[in-house]
Amino acid sequence: MEKTASSSVKKRALSTSQMALIGVMTAVTCILGPFAIPIPISPVPISFTNLAVYLTVYVLGMKAGTISYLIYLLLGFAGLPVFSGFTGGVAKLAGPTGGYLVGFIFMAVIAGWFIDHFQGNRIAHVAGMAAGYVFGPVWLAGQLGISFTAGLGAGVIPYLPGDAAKIALAVLIGPTLRKEIRRLSRQ
Repeated sequence: MEKTASSSVKKRALSTSQMALIGVMTAVTCILGPFAIPIPISPVPISFTNLAVYLTVYVLGMKAGTISYLIYLLLGFAGLPVFSGFTGGVAKLAGPTGGYLVGFIFMAVIAGWFIDHFQGNRIAHVAGMAAGYVFGPVWLAGQLGISFTAGLGAGVIPYLPGDAAKIALAVLIGPTLRKEIRRLSRQ
């Protein structure tokens, strides 16, 4: 008996409940993402998108969490006002804050990987969340024609207290959310 390529490859399709949860977490990101607090020292506002990404990867894990964020990004790219300041469209992605929007893909992958692979290790979760911040200041520096160090000064340093609070909140409630969602999914 000859095996075909399709029968020998194990496919992992998303279940209906996983697709529904992806939709719910995309909606959560669409709700939190537009809320932003502009600060005078940077073209990058304080955003709640990263908090939504953290919670999403706790609830969904790396793969489905990244899919959820990509759907959010595509909605904004199509022009829906889901980005900070209730904006959307290609211009937002091409501007100074576009690196953060694109960088959150990496944040979802990195933070999700740490959460999936180091369950119960909140220090590793924090490290994964923090590691996701590299892409944004690189993009910002390129857009503004400044050094990477100046990009850190404009796009990371002013946000450290707020981002630390968002990471702490996610690490405090994320594991419980994950546990409860998985418990409810099994019922």
